[in-house]
Amino acid sequence: MEKLLEILSELRPDLDFGTQTKLIDDGILDSFDVIAVVAEVGEAFDVSINAAHLTPENFNSADAMYALIQRLAQA
Repeated sequence: MEKLLEILSELRPDLDFGTQTKLIDDGILDSFDVIAVVAEVGEAFDVSINAAHLTPENFNSADAMYALIQRLAQA
C-alpha cells in the first residue's frame, strides 16, 4: 500500500489519498488522472488493468485501488 500511496502522491501531490473515499464520484480524479494511475500502477506492480476494471468502485479510494492490484496480482 505504501508504494501505491507514493505513486498517487507523485501524480497528485495536492491530495491526501489516505482519507479520500470518493475520488471518482466527487470528480476529484478525472480521466487523465485515471489513465496516469493505470499506467504507473501497471508498471510498478506488474499488473494489467483493462477497460473492464475501469469502474468508479475500483478507483474511488487508495484502498479500492490496492484491492484491485491485489486481485490482479493473484490472477
